[in-house]
Amino acid sequence: MFQKGVETLLRGGWVMAPLLLCALVSVAVMIERALVLRRAASGDEHLVEKVRELLERGQDDEAIALCHRTPGAAARVVADGIKNRRRSPESLDRVLQESALRELAPLQTRLGILDTIITLSPLLGLLGTITGMIQSFNVVSTASGASAAPAITGGVAEALIATATGLAVAIVTLPVYNHLTETVREIASDLERRATAFQNVVADLAERTPTS
Repeated sequence: MFQKGVETLLRGGWVMAPLLLCALVSVAVMIERALVLRRAASGDEHLVEKVRELLERGQDDEAIALCHRTPGAAARVVADGIKNRRRSPESLDRVLQESALRELAPLQTRLGILDTIITLSPLLGLLGTITGMIQSFNVVSTASGASAAPAITGGVAEALIATATGLAVAIVTLPVYNHLTETVREIASDLERRATAFQNVVADLAERTPTS
C-alpha cells in the first residue's frame, strides 16, 4: 500500500517535489513551535502572589531566585521587574514592556513560514493542474485514436494529484497555524496581566513604606 501511494504521488509530476518539501517543512516547524510555546506558556499561576510575600519580608534575592526556578516567559518578566522595582513607576513600566517584548519576539519566529506554506501549497497544486492539462491538450493535438486516451487521462491524473496534495498540505497546516498564533496571543495577554499585577504589588508596597 505504501509503495502504491508513493507511485501515485510520483504521477503528480515535477511539482510534487516542492509540495512534499512544503509538507516536511510544515511538520518540522509545527512540532518545533509547539514545543517552544509550551515551554513559554508553562509556569506558576500564583507566582506574583509568592513574589509579593517575599518582597514584603524584604527578600528580594529570594524572589528573584524563585522566578529563575519557575519556567515560562512570565517568570523572566517578573524577575526583571524585581531587579528594577526601585525605579519610578513610569520607568518600571518601560522595563516590563521591554522585557515582555523580548520574550515575545522569539515566540513569533518561523510562524511566517507556516503562513507562506498555507498560501504557496494550493498555488503549487494549481500550477500542477495547469501543466497537467497542458500535457493533455498537447496529446489531443498530436495524437488520435485509442493511443491518445491513456496519455490524456495521465495528464488529467497529474493535474488532480498535484491539486489534491497542495490542498491537503494547506488544510493540515492552517488549523495548526491558527492554534499557534492564538497561543502566542494568549502568552502576550498573560505577560501583560502578570506585569500589571507586579506593578500593583510594587505600588502597594511603596504606599506601605513610611517616608522620612
